[in-house]
Amino acid sequence: MALEKMYAMFPDAVGELEHQTPFQLLIAVILSAQATDVSVNKVTPHLFAAYPNAEQLANAPLETITEYIRTIGLYRNKAKNIKRCAQQIMEEFDGNVPETREELMRLAGVGRKTANVVLGDAFDTPAIAVDTHVERVSKRLRICKLDASVSEVEETLMRKVPKEDWVKMHHTMIFFGRYHCTARAPKCEVCPLLTMCQEGKDRMKAKQQKQR
Repeated sequence: MALEKMYAMFPDAVGELEHQTPFQLLIAVILSAQATDVSVNKVTPHLFAAYPNAEQLANAPLETITEYIRTIGLYRNKAKNIKRCAQQIMEEFDGNVPETREELMRLAGVGRKTANVVLGDAFDTPAIAVDTHVERVSKRLRICKLDASVSEVEETLMRKVPKEDWVKMHHTMIFFGRYHCTARAPKCEVCPLLTMCQEGKDRMKAKQQKQR
């Protein structure tokens, strides 16, 4: 099975966003939308040193928050979202990050993918967050249909993978997509999954024909 080979390749796959609390993870995931984990990890140590919890971030000046995260894409909008998110946590949840998907998705800047990451990594609740890597790998390996929407990819993976493996699978597929089956230059020639990847076989065939 494809996943077993991925597990063997990346046995220690975990979330790479640096955080110490569920709140800090939530903020880091909001900041990571359309940005790399590396870029987020460059700004969050300073941000969290200044505002480590919901109460302090909720009361922080928006201009100061903006300055801390200005190297990240969409930083102005994200600054507003994380401040509002912190305020909502204080106003509606007594300063604690909520532990259900429905409640998390009520927070500013939080969609289903962000909620699923927080559920899985902060609260050990089975969830699958479909990011670009998970979607790309699922489609290249034809685990999902090529025209499947993000929600359809999530539903397919939930159906095909045991619930207790959802979080592990999510991180492993991200590592596989981030470091091996990359968007522009996948390592097909050394991929242990090549025999079960039609796209990879087609890519290698085209490469061989080009070299003739």
